[in-house]
Amino acid sequence: MNPQIMAALIMHDFFFEAHKVEYAVIGGIALQFWGEPRFTRDVDITVENRMGLPELLKVTTEAFGSRVPDPLKFAEATRMILLQIEKVDVDIALAFPGYEEHLFRNVTAFEVEQGRELRICSAEDLIIHKAVAGRPQDLADIKSIVYRQGDNLEVKYIRRWLREFADALSDRTIPDRFNRAWQSR
Repeated sequence: MNPQIMAALIMHDFFFEAHKVEYAVIGGIALQFWGEPRFTRDVDITVENRMGLPELLKVTTEAFGSRVPDPLKFAEATRMILLQIEKVDVDIALAFPGYEEHLFRNVTAFEVEQGRELRICSAEDLIIHKAVAGRPQDLADIKSIVYRQGDNLEVKYIRRWLREFADALSDRTIPDRFNRAWQSR
């Protein structure tokens, strides 16, 4: 099994099993399920913040350390916790209140090894995360998800949340990142 999947399984055991915290794999690993697979060096997940940031950060960094010198300051500024597990970078995003209920309701559990599963975000939620990030690779990933999922996508759901994030982040270009891919299918 590749090291990224192993690190994701460790995160599953840590968050979902040990701490009863909802999580979803996002990023390149989720893309393998919904779009055109590509190599990814890291693991991206999003977690619910029901523990509160200080406690979540404490249990996470006590177990795995941190890739940044001041993890609390970094997490408060970015809503991210950066770890490394077995030489694999793990980027943990704190889910946004209001959106997280929908995200976690749409998660699909995929068996990646006999008796072991990962909770993968929906194709729609992966598009939302990719559109908010907006890097060139994210835009290519959106196109690949649209290509593979096509009319199976819940476009109203995607557009609703992209408008919400565009307003919250004062970035009117966010919805266009999906709309261009959708129109060119």
